[in-house]
Amino acid sequence: MSKKIIEPLSVDSVIFGFEEASLEVLLIKRAIKPSFGMWALPGGFIRYDENIDQASARVLEERTGVKGLFMEQLGAFGEVDRFPLGRVITVVYYALVKPGQYKINPGPDASDARWFNVKQLPELPFDHLKILERSLSRLRQQLKYKPIGFNLLPDKFPLLALQELYEAIYDVEFDKPNFRRKIMKMNLLIPLNEKQTGVAHRSARLYKFDKKRYDSLTEKGFIFEM
Repeated sequence: MSKKIIEPLSVDSVIFGFEEASLEVLLIKRAIKPSFGMWALPGGFIRYDENIDQASARVLEERTGVKGLFMEQLGAFGEVDRFPLGRVITVVYYALVKPGQYKINPGPDASDARWFNVKQLPELPFDHLKILERSLSRLRQQLKYKPIGFNLLPDKFPLLALQELYEAIYDVEFDKPNFRRKIMKMNLLIPLNEKQTGVAHRSARLYKFDKKRYDSLTEKGFIFEM
């Protein structure tokens, strides 16, 4: 009877951010083989003494310096030939962050780490493009029914930034009056007595997402739908 073999397991992270009207993803430049020198999703192998949630947090911090994120598990990718050195099944996590709140520091297995526009990506190794596309698809699905997009915006934001966020994620242009009418009709934004500062154009009013109201309405059956 043959011995049971524990196939290697890894974790990969898809970290989305939003800056200057573009949806971005955090990539590392690999300093190890295979695919040395290529830009890739932050990832690494799972240790025997940790669960996959712990591994995901550890690997992300080691590769990029980013820590303390709440990450949602997307799923597993296990194509037989997805990794050139042998059979590796990876569990993928993804998160939405405000890039300016995190200092990116590449770890020993990465020579660099930076944000890339999802529409202007370098060539990615392994099945990382497939993973990224699946993650983006999940983001788009969730954004239709959950106000998760506010996780990508500053606490205070103009309505234009909110529209640009949805346009960047869905890769479409929305009619400005219709978009604003729909979002304001939900009564989930708190208008502030503040305006933008340091902008070349006319300063716009700032708003905040009213999470307490959203939670209260959800308990009563409210459905967020964009």
